[in-house]
Amino acid sequence: MKTLFVAPTRNGVGLTSTALGLLRALERQGLKVAFLKPIAQTHEAAPDDSVHFARTLAHAVTPDPIGLAAAEEQLSLGQEEELMEGVIALARQAAAGVTGGADVLVAEGLALNERNGYAGPLNASLARNLEADVVLVSSLAGVTPATLADELEIAAQAFRRSDGSGLAGYVLNFAPRELDFGGLLAELRARSRVLASGDLPLLGVIAQSPALGAPRTLDVARHLGAEILNEGEATLRRVVSTVVTARSVPKMADLFTSGALVVTPGDREDVVMAAALSHLSGVPLAGLLFTSGSAPEPSIEKLCRAALGSTLPVLRVETNSYNTASRLSRLDARVPHDDLERMERTLDFIADRLDTVPLGTRLRTPEVEGERRLPPSAFRYELIQKARAANKRIVLPEGEEPRTVRAAIRCVEKGIARCVLLANPEKVRQVAESQSLTLPQGLEVLDPASIRANYVAPMVDLRRSKGLTAPQAEAQLEDTVVLGTMMLALGEVDGLVSGAVHTTANTVRPALQLIKTAPGASLVSSIFFMLMPEQVLVYGDAAINPNPGAEELADIAIQSADSARAFGIPPRIAMLSYSTGESGAGADVEKVKTATQLVRERRPDLPVDGPLQYDAASVLSVGRQKAPNSPVAGRATVFIFPDLNTGNTTYKAVQRAAGVVAVGPMLQGLRKPVNDLSRGALVDDIVYTIALTAIQATQERL
Repeated sequence: MKTLFVAPTRNGVGLTSTALGLLRALERQGLKVAFLKPIAQTHEAAPDDSVHFARTLAHAVTPDPIGLAAAEEQLSLGQEEELMEGVIALARQAAAGVTGGADVLVAEGLALNERNGYAGPLNASLARNLEADVVLVSSLAGVTPATLADELEIAAQAFRRSDGSGLAGYVLNFAPRELDFGGLLAELRARSRVLASGDLPLLGVIAQSPALGAPRTLDVARHLGAEILNEGEATLRRVVSTVVTARSVPKMADLFTSGALVVTPGDREDVVMAAALSHLSGVPLAGLLFTSGSAPEPSIEKLCRAALGSTLPVLRVETNSYNTASRLSRLDARVPHDDLERMERTLDFIADRLDTVPLGTRLRTPEVEGERRLPPSAFRYELIQKARAANKRIVLPEGEEPRTVRAAIRCVEKGIARCVLLANPEKVRQVAESQSLTLPQGLEVLDPASIRANYVAPMVDLRRSKGLTAPQAEAQLEDTVVLGTMMLALGEVDGLVSGAVHTTANTVRPALQLIKTAPGASLVSSIFFMLMPEQVLVYGDAAINPNPGAEELADIAIQSADSARAFGIPPRIAMLSYSTGESGAGADVEKVKTATQLVRERRPDLPVDGPLQYDAASVLSVGRQKAPNSPVAGRATVFIFPDLNTGNTTYKAVQRAAGVVAVGPMLQGLRKPVNDLSRGALVDDIVYTIALTAIQATQERL
């Protein structure tokens, strides 16, 4: 196991977010990563920020750090060696918490501040005792290149071992968007020997991102000690800007934008009414904050009740507007422990911009591909990368649906797919504006009314054997799902995603009629990618086939295994039942036994076993006990359920009870990719489903 020690060069460099972002970037490479904060950062009783987020977001079984007071006492008594013994014990505990042992341990040092002058030397001692290579974290905020070069040179010398080893690289945070990257690197290398030699490679430059620093309205209320008059969506809305109402409404109406916190005395009726009108017009303001302990007149409050009592957060403080604004400027930049969404986005943002390649042979990669346990972060990362490389055109029939519009914009902006929205362009523009979004140039919006006639004749040809007439085809094409399916059938798009509004039947039926099954496929089935804390598993079929027979079950297993392999998951198939091996009997068990044998005969290259109970398939100790000679028991990655009732119930139980993300359902067996969404799908769910569809389009067999 290799240890990377993440250390700051000065105060306020973003140490915690960088350490956890590095953990995520390494996991994306398929490495098993442990996390450790050796010594607590503060004297607070609550868990350290890094420990808390490592446990909740990275699902790391990281031990509690040594308390800061205890560490300071040992240092004051000259007991540094005893302190280091305790740190080494914690490191071993952290590594042991990773199933099968960790490939890499990321340890976060102490942040530097004016109260802990001992932290710099202590960090160097920690790195040395942990036999770690050091990742230095610095900041481009408020520093000249000359000062930064000196800072990195001094820090590198402090951490470098006597044999010249011990340096892994450095990260620069808070880079201004107008940064001259080439010029900066040239000046740094000219002024620093360690940078010029390449002994301290650059691992990433992280740009400033105001959006990532936006607190929730709830955080503002807590900071100000505000009275919450109407909570609304205070836990969801974020403060991107603050509007202090010193001018008349016409002079500042353009400031009432998405994420704006309107700060005003309650007796400014014009401002209150303008904020209420903005909210009712669909502008997601962060909130309305009354100062000086004031409130609107009852008549105004009654007039604006539809807004002031809805999702718009409404707060009140006793301080005047000037003092309130001053206090807002001093809001703590730390991410609150209950704001997981903000930290999740921060870690993804940092991981996207870290390059682990310069670490080279310092890190051990998994030795056997067939034993790889693909973690969720690696799955998501590889999914997006493969979709970008595919560069496919995906049609979205629910083009006016707000989540779909947002997902399409994100996909186009990130290069995940070339999305086509089927909707009236003006309505799409209105939906985007209501969410304070801008439609990117690469996003196609096609008006169904203007193109529908083009598909009547081709649809009649496709359905001629069923007696379809032109008027019937024209009527069916009123359904945008049918229209999008025809575009796919004619090869004008590469895939289709629907279901945010439509039912599964509405999405699948046109595909079966117009796209049909792929050659060699006897049925259409589905899988879910279950993003478990340590790895991604495949569940099939949990959405399409109610009660498959043995032949159908074997087909589902083979389709699911091939899909797993296509997405980087080594397939080990567990054919599930209520019994393991020969422990049970009955028609249901016999069906699974027959299906298992059929898979072995048709695809001898696939590791498969069944019948297996779920615990025997998923828990190594149980698998060894119940099926000791099985190549799959305890290590299954593809779980095939005997019927839809079992599969759908199980996936939803795991999803909800364990807080697991379920990506899908992804449909299998069609000639061209069509995928269904849950009607409760989030924007991220739609984005990942579009990515899945794009990748499937590269694997289709016509």
